[in-house]
Formats: sequence, C-alpha cells, structure tokens
Amino acid sequence: MRLVLLGPPGAGKGTQAGVISERLGVPHISTGDMFRRAIKEGTELGRQAEKYLQSGGLVPDAVTIGLVQERLSQPDCRQGFLLDGFPRTVAQAEALDAWLAGRKEKLDAVIDIEVPREELLERLTGRRVCRQCGATYHLQYNPPAEAGKCDVCGGELVQRADDTAATVSKRLDVYREQTAPLIAYYRQRGRLKEIDGSQDIAAVTRAIGTALGRDWQ
Repeated sequence: MRLVLLGPPGAGKGTQAGVISERLGVPHISTGDMFRRAIKEGTELGRQAEKYLQSGGLVPDAVTIGLVQERLSQPDCRQGFLLDGFPRTVAQAEALDAWLAGRKEKLDAVIDIEVPREELLERLTGRRVCRQCGATYHLQYNPPAEAGKCDVCGGELVQRADDTAATVSKRLDVYREQTAPLIAYYRQRGRLKEIDGSQDIAAVTRAIGTALGRDWQ
C-alpha cells in the first residue's frame, strides 16, 4: 500500500506513522530520515541536499523530488511505503503522481489527521522539560508528581521557547497556509482520508485502519 501522511504539529502523526508502518509492513519514510540517509550514503542528490542544508537554505523542489524518487526505488518500497513530510506542495504532489504513473503505480490514499486548533495549542504548549536532566513532562497528559519539579532529579521544569503559545500559533498558521492547497489537491482526486485526531491513540489507529479497509482492533 502506498500512502502519504499529513497532519499538523501535535496531531500525533509520529505515533500513528509507526503503527501504520508496522501493521502494513511498509517503510515509514520521513523527509528528515530521507535526507540523512542520502547524505550518509554520499549519493549525488545527497551531496546537493547537504550543500543547501549546511548553508541554511531550503532544499529546492527538484532535489527533494529526486531524493524521494531515489528512496522509493529501494527494494524495501516494492510492496509500498508511508511518506511523511513529502509532498509539501502541489508541485511536489504532481511530480510524485507523475513518477508513480511512469512505474504503473499510484497512491492508494492520503491520510490527514486533523485536530482542532485549541487542542493542538494545549498539547504543544503543555510540555515542560527539566533544566537539569532533560526529562520531559506534559502538564495535562504526563504531569510531574510535584508541580514545577522533576520526578527524576528534582530539577526545575521549564517551557522551551518553541513551546510558547505565540511560537506554536505561528507554526500552526504556517502549516495551514502551506498544506491547504495540498489537501484540496488530494480531496479533488478522491484520495484524501480525513481522520479525527482528537480521539485517543487507539481510536485514531482504528479509524485509520477503517479508512484503509482494514480491521485494526
């Protein structure tokens, strides 16, 4: 099965990606992993990507698309794959469709995990980290025994700069702006499977299974 996974920060995409990959027996391919693998293996596209990443620039579409094609050509993708972090634009989606069509293949579905903005803000701003040992907590889902104090070493719990409401809100705005055309593209083609990500983890997994025609109890 050939799938793309979409979802805003805090939607639980990483957790579900691991489950989907295991249940279907296909590799979970994230953009970051793909770049790291190509760079480590020293491929021509990997060297090009590394040059842009080291300079702090964005990797051009042509390089990113080439890397995806290179990765999807590997033997472990013959029975399918789960793409996470690609495509990010309609141009990338069109290039992926064209490449798959050239191999007489196509995407089976695009899973879009949706969570209300207020809940995403709550999930993402509730994280606290121990200043001393780095242990991670969440004010609602995994609170420390004593407020503001690490259970492990007793250190002070702090909120990271990228977890503040203002920063998180901006990240969500950027995601929506970038992804809206992509969601519309896949919806028009009848491939989009919208999943309610505000449910508990097991319920989200079951919903994804149902959307894919599988019974994941």
